[in-house]
Amino acid sequence: MDTSTALLLFAAVTAYLLWFTFISRSLKGPRVYPLLGSLPGLIENCDRLHDWIYDNLRACGGTYQTCICAVPFLAKKQGLVTVTCDPRNIEHLLKTRFDNYPKGPTWQAVFHDLLGEGIFNSDGDTWLFQRKTAALEFTTRTLRQAMARWVSRAIKLRFCPVLETAQLKGEQVDLQDLLLRLTFDNICGLAFGKDPQTCAPGLPDSSFASAFDRATEATLQRFILPEVMWKLKKWLRLGLEVSLNRSLTQLDDYLTSVIDARKQELLNQQKDGNPHDDLLSRFMKKKESYSDTFLQHVALNFILAGRDTSSVALSWFFWLLTQNPSVEEKILHEISTVLIKTRGEDVTKWVDEPLGFEEVDGLIYLKAALSETLRLYPSVPQDSKHVVSDDVLPDGTFVPAGSSVTYSIYASGRMKTTWGEDCLEFKPERWLSSDGKNFIMHDSYKFVAFNAGPRICLGKDLAYLQMKSVAAAVLLRHRLSVVQGHKVEQKMSLTLFMKHGLKVNVHKRDLEGTVARIIKKGKEGESRRLLHGNNEAIAVRYTGGGCNGVSESAAGKGVVVGVV
Repeated sequence: MDTSTALLLFAAVTAYLLWFTFISRSLKGPRVYPLLGSLPGLIENCDRLHDWIYDNLRACGGTYQTCICAVPFLAKKQGLVTVTCDPRNIEHLLKTRFDNYPKGPTWQAVFHDLLGEGIFNSDGDTWLFQRKTAALEFTTRTLRQAMARWVSRAIKLRFCPVLETAQLKGEQVDLQDLLLRLTFDNICGLAFGKDPQTCAPGLPDSSFASAFDRATEATLQRFILPEVMWKLKKWLRLGLEVSLNRSLTQLDDYLTSVIDARKQELLNQQKDGNPHDDLLSRFMKKKESYSDTFLQHVALNFILAGRDTSSVALSWFFWLLTQNPSVEEKILHEISTVLIKTRGEDVTKWVDEPLGFEEVDGLIYLKAALSETLRLYPSVPQDSKHVVSDDVLPDGTFVPAGSSVTYSIYASGRMKTTWGEDCLEFKPERWLSSDGKNFIMHDSYKFVAFNAGPRICLGKDLAYLQMKSVAAAVLLRHRLSVVQGHKVEQKMSLTLFMKHGLKVNVHKRDLEGTVARIIKKGKEGESRRLLHGNNEAIAVRYTGGGCNGVSESAAGKGVVVGVV
């Protein structure tokens, strides 16, 4: 190497190090390394990613900026990531400047093969059209009734028999897997009116479910790799890209047959009198003419959104109950109180049928416990947005066009500044009014488990309906305990799965003691009310004299001081 080349190389390295020193000082959060940015720290903490992000946010006051590519001209653009859990910033992203923070090209490229331009993978007019169409359907009572039918059927004929068998045989159950199967059957029924029967006794394999799982896994791997790399693997047909291609073909074949059959069924509907109330049929009945590809993407988008989220939330809920038996007892007390009123005191009759609409709606404390679960363990722990034009967040952070902003839903539910000193405690009471009789929903930009702003989850009420129904069905029949030695850890994915599932032992539930306490308490309350009523009848407002329990000194003043 000649002297001039060496000097040029030295100057370049020196200039880069000076630039790197300047850029790294302007960033706060995890340590930034030359060229690699914050990637080493991310890789080192990949098994506790969400807690690592939470630790950084807590140390930085709720917002920090880092770069994943410490290269000039990229570090402050495509390589810059702003991470926040500040409710003010989240509201700014999801509502105030909604149009400036779309999902963006990276997200859409990753999911395009699976979800196309469906509602969860589109922006702008394409998203708005689908949102308005879907919103009209989700506000109908008939859709809620349809969901209730699918859930009740699955609980009675599939879910409960599997748990009952495990209890009788003393077998362990992976509750997370069982819940995934249950919610998959339910969402397929609601989305396109077909039951894949993955939660049937024996837990059979379903080609459609397996293809969907493989396609989802392969799609998520794209997030780990640079876009150039996964596109090259796709072109060369390497690794999981091969599996993705095959799975997409299977999904296409299955859904094409469903759509063709549904078209014929809708033509014959007036003759047979069996109307379909699933989402696919609702879209097909519209005046607009939708392509089969669009209809397939409608179904797949809603399956992706509706399966994992509810099952994951329920898995963490049941695990938290095993750690907090006092909360479980309060939920049992509430369920029993409701059922005594609706089904009588005979406990054996309570499990004949799943809970009805009115019974589920009366479970206020259960809803609070589920919401508290989602606060601590949100099904989707974080989300990212693309920055269209330069902007300044409410906390003063400048975000340049071309960069990305990640808001941590996981961290936003654990900040002392938002939830108080007891923010890490599982405390359903924080969702109740002071008298404990009413559910209080917190600000949607503090509790972001169901998203917020124009993209707030359309299926929020359906999710609560399903989760409350399943939770009540399990708790009425069984007591669960985590298998000794089983590790409950988070899996690093777009959805907060448990890495090793949730292995539980299933025990028979004894409700006699709970019911006896409720009845005794009710009788005591009734006795007090009767006594109070008798007191009012005996106590006479006195206007003269000293009898009837009114003291002589109070005579003429009409003051009741006692009852004789």
